[in-house]
Amino acid sequence: MKSLHVPSLQAQDIVKVAGDFVHEDLKMDYVYDYMFHLLSEYAKLMRYKPTIPEKAREICSEILACKAIELQKKYLMESMVKGPTNVRPCNMPLPCAFRTLLRSKANSVSLVELWEQRYWENQTEHN
Repeated sequence: MKSLHVPSLQAQDIVKVAGDFVHEDLKMDYVYDYMFHLLSEYAKLMRYKPTIPEKAREICSEILACKAIELQKKYLMESMVKGPTNVRPCNMPLPCAFRTLLRSKANSVSLVELWEQRYWENQTEHN
């Protein structure tokens, strides 16, 4: 079985784009907004009325971070919600958007397979 060898410039581009995506599009603010949106939508479907138990006590987020080790503490503090957001919650994409995403993913996979095929063809021509 051949091992996968992607030309280094293309590999570096893929890594850069993936890194940019993680740093820009996977921010905790977006994750929290999406989670809030989902919980809000599901809450509309429920009849349960939550109540606070008599012996319950409120705990602030900082107390949870105090006992964490340094790296965990850093991420807990970074992801802590400091107040309400000034943007509206996200909208759920239409079903056709999901099909478009799947088609885009399939096209990307086909493109990478084409690059791999060309790479191996070039290797056999030069050997």
